[in-house]
Amino acid sequence: MSVEDFDVSKRMINRETSWLAFNKRVMEQSSNKNYPLLERLRFLSISGSNIDEFYMVRVAGLRGLVKANKEMVSDDGLSPSEQLASINELAVELVEKQQQECRNLLEELKNNDLNLLEVDEITDTEMIWLEKYFLENVFPILTPLAIDLAHPFPFIPNLGFSLIVDLRRNVDKKALLALIPIPAQTKRFIRLPDNGLEIRFISLESLLSIFVKLIFPSYKLKGEGVFRIIRDSELEVEEKAEDLVLVFESALKRRRRGNVVRLEVNKSMPKNLRRIIRKELDVRKEEIIDVEGILGLSELSDLIVDDRKDLTFKPFSPRFPSRVKEFNGDIFAAINQKDFVVHHPFESFDVVVSFIQQAAADENVLAIKQTLYRTGDNSPIVEALIKAAESGKSVTALVELKARFDEARNIKWAQDMERAGVQVVFGFLELKTHAKISVVIRREEEGLKSYLHFGTGNYHPQTAKVYTDASFFTDNKALGQDAVHIFNYLTGNMVPQSLQKIAISPKGIRKQLMQMIDKEIEFAKNGKPANMWIKLNALVDPIIIDKLYEASIAGVSIDMVVRGICCLRPGVKELSENIRVKSIVGRFLEHARIVCFGNGHQLPSPKAKVFISSADWMPRNFDRRVEVLVPIENPTVHSQILDQIMVSNMKDTMQSWLLKEDGTYDKVNELEEAFSAHEYFMTNPSLSGVGTVNKEDKD
Repeated sequence: MSVEDFDVSKRMINRETSWLAFNKRVMEQSSNKNYPLLERLRFLSISGSNIDEFYMVRVAGLRGLVKANKEMVSDDGLSPSEQLASINELAVELVEKQQQECRNLLEELKNNDLNLLEVDEITDTEMIWLEKYFLENVFPILTPLAIDLAHPFPFIPNLGFSLIVDLRRNVDKKALLALIPIPAQTKRFIRLPDNGLEIRFISLESLLSIFVKLIFPSYKLKGEGVFRIIRDSELEVEEKAEDLVLVFESALKRRRRGNVVRLEVNKSMPKNLRRIIRKELDVRKEEIIDVEGILGLSELSDLIVDDRKDLTFKPFSPRFPSRVKEFNGDIFAAINQKDFVVHHPFESFDVVVSFIQQAAADENVLAIKQTLYRTGDNSPIVEALIKAAESGKSVTALVELKARFDEARNIKWAQDMERAGVQVVFGFLELKTHAKISVVIRREEEGLKSYLHFGTGNYHPQTAKVYTDASFFTDNKALGQDAVHIFNYLTGNMVPQSLQKIAISPKGIRKQLMQMIDKEIEFAKNGKPANMWIKLNALVDPIIIDKLYEASIAGVSIDMVVRGICCLRPGVKELSENIRVKSIVGRFLEHARIVCFGNGHQLPSPKAKVFISSADWMPRNFDRRVEVLVPIENPTVHSQILDQIMVSNMKDTMQSWLLKEDGTYDKVNELEEAFSAHEYFMTNPSLSGVGTVNKEDKD
């Protein structure tokens, strides 16, 4: 049989439902008894934050298509309205499970002397303290808003939290409807004074409910309810723009007023208040979620207190590679001796920071070229680039303004760097620059030499503590020449005619992957070992999915670790029987993109073709982003990525879920052969960073 013999619905899992399945796996970590209690709470918080973003972006996009009457069919053959119906059904189920997990966790926390109190659990002494706290810390920043003909319903910002109250005046029983927006500037959970027995919190909405009488002293409370909204947060940017920074600043202002795509209300809210909110916010019935429990689960992380270390993971300190220590921290000397990989977060991101800081301070460094997608607040990378420019070096920074939810921060960094003399470039309006590349040009005795860093993750010190990524350092001449050509493309719009080793998107990465898959198909047809190992965050692209099916039909063995969305259906008879897919969700967020081709040999093999990449296998990464696919040819680095990272991912049982043909996931039975990839990496040094290796391994 051929791929075309199977209907598209048999070949593709819906992207949106696959994402919801991923977030379910994240949420299920909250019931993992192997994790400390507050870490389980953290996973529940993450699942809440994830679903917020899902609605802000993915659901908002589908709602926009429905409103515009655009029947764009998904890769699995569903219309936008059909997808929304499926999403709503799954989302309601997910919310119910989240709230059940929340109730279970709060009960367990209570049994461990950490208590989120109900109003009737407050003691008289605590009530006195709370009233003082309310008057001094909350009341001054509240803005109660009457809702009547003279006071129209106010604007509620994205993720805005509000208390709506139905009041009656004591004197004449006249009705008053009012809104109390809950300020984002104050704590969601207030910690009460320690009583020596337990840590006690109360939610801000409970505090407001208690002291409504102080806000409206002449009124009696008739009814109340809490609600939270999520708005469309996608940016709309004109394709023709003279000043990109001004365009994005304007777009950010418009985004703050995006349409409401989800309304969360507490289930006990009176019907009359619910009707008013629904009408004023112009939301449909299917856009409302009734919550029996806590709204805004993402904020539960505020309950993770420093003084209960016994309920969190034991602190883990990333190793600093002995490869670099051997040269007294001189990154350039270490690279000059041998290529190496730093495996984050198990090895320190400080190596990446030091690479740029040393380049800024080194009088022999003439130029630095850097891509910046996400960098975080107080970025040491950006500070080093500024110092380098101020010291007279040629510094070029490609700042991606379209990094979702980091646009404002990136605008600020761009302006700071420009003032210091950095040549700031914003890339292409129609493409996102997602590649992670640093190039340092250094003057040495034999002439100019390029030192390079290629990463699978962002230049962000905070996410590097929890994201598993690979940082590849090399001074390979061909890779250096390719990197310079790529920067010329980014700054001068000069498309490279040919690159020696690196493949780039748009267009190039999918093409090279397809060619490599075709080679494995030929090996299979010729009776040779034919196999692939693939590690991604998402697999969505229908073209490459069909190519993987073709390879499976031909007899190629394919093992995949796909953390999040996977639209490929494994195990379908006569289509994907040779494909196995699993997802790893654990203490750290799997983020590295790695692909290995057996190249006529059984994996793992020193003859295998191994690549790292910034790109997931999605249409946007292949066609609408600048991405890189970098070959790993140094023997020790090759062995580290293939024999350490990939083998451990394949072996993992303690954090793995297996994808089934119907799109659901089963947790791997960890009792059969318990192995945790994360535990292994935390306790074993990386192969390429351990110390001196023979010089012949250099080339």
